[in-house]
Amino acid sequence: MSLDLLCSASPDVFADKVWSRRAWLSRSDDLPGEVADWFSVDAADTLLSRRGLRTPFVRLAKGGRIVSPSRYTGSGGVGATIADQVLDDAVLRLFADGTTIVLQGVHRTWAPVGRLAAGLSADLGHPVQVNAYITPPQSQGFASHYDTHDVFVLQVAGRKQWRVHDPVRDAPLPDEPWDQVADDVDSRAQEPPRVEEMLEPGDCLYLPRGFLHSATALGGTSIHLTFGVHAVVERDVVNAVLSAVRDMGWRSSMPVGWNPTAASGVAQIDSVVTGVIDALRGLDPTVIAAVLHDERSARQPVSYTH
Repeated sequence: MSLDLLCSASPDVFADKVWSRRAWLSRSDDLPGEVADWFSVDAADTLLSRRGLRTPFVRLAKGGRIVSPSRYTGSGGVGATIADQVLDDAVLRLFADGTTIVLQGVHRTWAPVGRLAAGLSADLGHPVQVNAYITPPQSQGFASHYDTHDVFVLQVAGRKQWRVHDPVRDAPLPDEPWDQVADDVDSRAQEPPRVEEMLEPGDCLYLPRGFLHSATALGGTSIHLTFGVHAVVERDVVNAVLSAVRDMGWRSSMPVGWNPTAASGVAQIDSVVTGVIDALRGLDPTVIAAVLHDERSARQPVSYTH
């Protein structure tokens, strides 16, 4: 199981006591395998200097702000018809000035990470994507914030100090990003952290969606992988059910003189609601299951076998 490679909790403990509930830190000594089997400094160098990456597979951040791609992208050179290829020399200059490099979608560009992500997705039953963060010494790429997906943070190289605070919004959904409640996030980040730990190579930190976090590289360059688990939530099931019911018809216009607040209007609404309830009762759950299965498969990472 890929989950065993990233979390020291047993599968049952993780499922019943950790998943979506609490942070969990796994030290490298408690995990099998070697982090270099999946990613390394050399792997990051290869992606940046030899693979001809384009945006958005690379983005840069400094002081909590995204750096404009125009500062590190340009022509692909002779014979190329693209203008947004990442220029490794420009990236390195910005990195030397304290800018964090983010390699996005590493599960699609580095096969060992792709295999690990695909295995984790199979273990959890939810789609997984992976980014790599390369942070200069004594730098912080992003201010305290929360993600709308669960994460496993795997330290690859260097050391990083992590600060984790309790959520300000419970189990936020993708349309509820942290900047909607930025003042609350800033206020919570001033409180004593729930977790404050230094991660070294091979350590892995699990955080449920909504937990505030920030990290600072210590001593030297830090590289970590973030496995983002985009959980299917109950509302996704509700949306699939409503979509199925909606497709059953419901196209008739409301009658002439329609007044939803009148007694006749309320009765007409009640008639539609009764029809929807009857349709729900007759809905085949296996149809919804098939829809959700197809949606999840479309979001799955590439499964590398080579």
